Amino acid sequence: MLQKREKVLLLRTFHGRTLRIVREHYLRPSVPCNSPLCPQPATCHNDGKLLSSDVTHYMVPDWKVVQDYLEILEFPELKGIVFMQTACQAVQRQRGRRQYNKLRNLLKDARHDCVLFANEFQQSCYLPRERGESMEKWQSRSIYNAAAWYYHHCQHRMPIVMVTEDEEAIQQYGSETEGVFVISFKVFPAGNYLDNFWPDLKAAHELCESILQSRRERENESQESHGKEYPEHVPLEVLEAGIKSGRYIQGTLNVNKHRAQMEAFVRLQGASSKDSDLVSDILIHGMKARNRSIHGDVVVVELLPKSEWKGRTAALGESDGDDRAPGEAPGEPMPTGRVVGILQKNWRDYVVTFPSIEEVQSQGKNAQKILVTPWDYRIPKIRISTQQAEALQDFRVVVRIDSWESTSMYPNGHFVRVLGRIGDLEGEIATILVENSISVVPFSEAQMCEMPVNTLENPWKVSSQEERERKDLRKTHLVFSIDPSGCEDVDDTLSVRALDNGNLELGVHIADVTHFVAPHSYIDIEARTRATTYYLADRRYDMLPTILSADVCSLLGGVDRYAVSVMWELDKTSYEIKKVWYGRTIIRSAYKLFYEAAQDLLDGNFSIVKDIPEFKDLEERNRQAKLEELVWAIRKLTDIARHIRAKRDRCGALELEGVEVRIQLDEKKNIHDLIPKQPLEVHETVAECMILANHWVAKKIWESFPHQALLRRHPPPHQEFFSELRECAKAKGFFIDTRSNKALADSLDNANDPNDPIVNKLLRSMATQAMSNALYFSTGSCAEEEFHHYGLALDKYTHFTSPIRRYSDIIVHRLLMAAISKDKKMEIKENLFSNKDLEELCRHINNRNRAAQHSQKQSTELFQCMYFKDKDPETEERCISDGVIYSIRTNGVLVFIPRFGIKGAAYLRNKDGLVISCGPDGHSEWKPGSLQRFQNKITSTTTGGESVTFHLFDHVTVRISVQTSRCHSDTIRLEIISSKPHMTPDTELFQQSSLLLKSDLVKEVTRSVEEAQLAQEVEVNITEDYQKYCQTKGRSLYTLLEEIRDLALLDVSNSYGI
Repeated sequence: MLQKREKVLLLRTFHGRTLRIVREHYLRPSVPCNSPLCPQPATCHNDGKLLSSDVTHYMVPDWKVVQDYLEILEFPELKGIVFMQTACQAVQRQRGRRQYNKLRNLLKDARHDCVLFANEFQQSCYLPRERGESMEKWQSRSIYNAAAWYYHHCQHRMPIVMVTEDEEAIQQYGSETEGVFVISFKVFPAGNYLDNFWPDLKAAHELCESILQSRRERENESQESHGKEYPEHVPLEVLEAGIKSGRYIQGTLNVNKHRAQMEAFVRLQGASSKDSDLVSDILIHGMKARNRSIHGDVVVVELLPKSEWKGRTAALGESDGDDRAPGEAPGEPMPTGRVVGILQKNWRDYVVTFPSIEEVQSQGKNAQKILVTPWDYRIPKIRISTQQAEALQDFRVVVRIDSWESTSMYPNGHFVRVLGRIGDLEGEIATILVENSISVVPFSEAQMCEMPVNTLENPWKVSSQEERERKDLRKTHLVFSIDPSGCEDVDDTLSVRALDNGNLELGVHIADVTHFVAPHSYIDIEARTRATTYYLADRRYDMLPTILSADVCSLLGGVDRYAVSVMWELDKTSYEIKKVWYGRTIIRSAYKLFYEAAQDLLDGNFSIVKDIPEFKDLEERNRQAKLEELVWAIRKLTDIARHIRAKRDRCGALELEGVEVRIQLDEKKNIHDLIPKQPLEVHETVAECMILANHWVAKKIWESFPHQALLRRHPPPHQEFFSELRECAKAKGFFIDTRSNKALADSLDNANDPNDPIVNKLLRSMATQAMSNALYFSTGSCAEEEFHHYGLALDKYTHFTSPIRRYSDIIVHRLLMAAISKDKKMEIKENLFSNKDLEELCRHINNRNRAAQHSQKQSTELFQCMYFKDKDPETEERCISDGVIYSIRTNGVLVFIPRFGIKGAAYLRNKDGLVISCGPDGHSEWKPGSLQRFQNKITSTTTGGESVTFHLFDHVTVRISVQTSRCHSDTIRLEIISSKPHMTPDTELFQQSSLLLKSDLVKEVTRSVEEAQLAQEVEVNITEDYQKYCQTKGRSLYTLLEEIRDLALLDVSNSYGI
């Protein structure tokens, strides 16, 4: 029997507003206790994660312990932890979404022995708050009461240890219930939990001491300091009223990493963006105006009077300290403001570097208080207390921020753990992962227990039940895949055949991952948390275990596999779609082709047949017949794909091109070369078929579930973002019409310089930079007119074709299966998300996708620097290359190097104030003089009267070197050494071939398809744990092409301090 209560909640929305809500609160006689000692498991409904039976006690942390010591509770050695609902809600209220999500993920993780007990819904545990009782006292009382009930519920068979930092609670409850102990977690020396129960867990003690030291320093600082470095933040209720009235504006703080001390911008969001007349971001100039907010925080801004507005700097900036070259004027004044409050702190783990011994000694008397420098330029220095500064000066270290008081110039934090040595490959890769909040721990035993078995002794095979329920295509369809050589995670296969009525049938068959990944299973929760497979330059971290991603889900050649298929009947001549079928199938891929082989067959070069394994053991006559059948299928698929592409082109689909570069590794995993890779028409064929499938599945799931379907939208870009593209095109005499995607596509097609094909590629790259990011969303949260995908020119689009590596596709597969069941008037077995839950999931996936893109880009840059670092730029031939100027700044230019797919800044004024001068032969030197910037060119004039002018799209000779940094990542440095082009056989090849330049922006955010495959040729010992979750083989090139076509790209407009 449920008991009804009323509960008043103060909830903070995603955008930071507080809502007062009165909810009906129903109490139950039983809720899941998740203990193996439960006397009535059926009554408690203990069907989820259970505590271990191999523990000496259960530990119940108080709300304050959960808030302050969560990272210690994350240690897997600490077992038998029962988190009370009261404590979890306190974390949500006090510490915000990020900390609360960490706690939720900890509870879901099968590797950690901890459970949630919903004490506030249990009749015997619920305690109403008494009149005059503080929230803190009520929380401690509720948690103790629940701990005592839990002890009695387990029939006194397991002692309960409640840990708290409230001395009054220890005295009050310490001896109240036999078998329930209340002790300090760490603060009080006598009888504290860590010392008594985990004396040998050194890492936990060190971390705890670091947290306590940080707290003591904050308390001492607040007592000693009288002056304020920053103004106090405005109270929350005043902020909310100000936002509502229009006085204040809320948005997300975005710091310019090249001028982190001076320039930050607030991008409007929520009500602010709709109600405000502002059309641009708001400039926050200087650290004082930033008022202790950190990159990524949701802040509230007050606009300054127009007389105080400033412009962003148009000069190139190398680093934090190089904010502006002497005499540089800022750009046009823009809305400028100051931060008056923070709605949501999005603090995370930060990788930092300790100062050198000399710097530590120079800090004087407070040598224990160390200012550490974050790897990310956008994060201010953090003050931590430690005695290990000297020992850690050569390492990358993780710290967390605890607070930033108005009396302190810097935020206070504490040491968490060591990652690795500065410059060591594994340490630098670990840095990239932490900076992008990517967790890549091995899959747990509980998760692996859910996996199918496929061994020589016990091979996996199709079940008789599935044979009855699925459409069997094994004997009726020629199914084959086209992937990079050596690819093992085959998501997709294709088929095409002539029907009896003369029409054609096109099929796209996708790995049926959802057959093996049940909703809310351990592996499903893990995949949802990861959200995507992370690809780095030399490795990948899979979303799913290898047994799925590279084995029973992978559509390998010659083996039976489950698939989800979309098959269209096409008119035999016009290829117009007559009808479509969706459903689960059984397939056996006849050929596992690699791209180059498929292209040779398409071109009629049949000598490649000897490299296709499936043809090797066939007799000549049979081989010829099979070959003719396969060639017909490839040619027909290509013809159909051309028709599909032409149709999208007529609607305004964009072709965004650039350079794709393969990283070649030597036996020591060092980069041996960076090699541009030539795209092939079969890439387009595969991509078009996948886009078609994604489009039709999007229509199907939206029709069936109009308010809870997961789609992908790409909003039109803001017109002001195209200004640089238009100006650059104008310099070459081209007009770019950006009023619609069709007009933009046509303009880019016409902007061709017959003497320099790179011009068109750079213009397309600039168009890509102006684009908004494509985003996943729930259809219930957007109006239908907002569904449109600008880049693909499609009214509805989703991701269906890569469920092995994207969790969004798993959700879409479940929606499609539910839609099919709905059509058949069958019971919908799939557990579908509500619109609210789906929208929250979409936010998480979008966030993880951005992290994946950033980590790809950063790891590729790491390997680029490794490639050039050991080469002498003065003598090494490969360090001299041809470059193309694609943007003009007040003190230099931005240059693109086609040979390596690198973009970077080249300064025309050096740090000594000298400017570049070029003699008659073009070779450069530094001399006193001045620079004058025009719209599409920049002129350097020496005091002696010599001048040289650099125009947009000029070819120059550059020297490539590496600028090393102890605290940050190394960067590529470009220096113009001649105003004339650098002509080599490589350069001539680039200028002759228009096909060679493809997917420029992809190069900036990802690595090439074959990098990871090449890495597997390296003979290195890989541990068994590493193999569980990290492979070194490649993925389908369609993945990369789709990333460009789908425009799921980073906004790189700030990549060079632009």
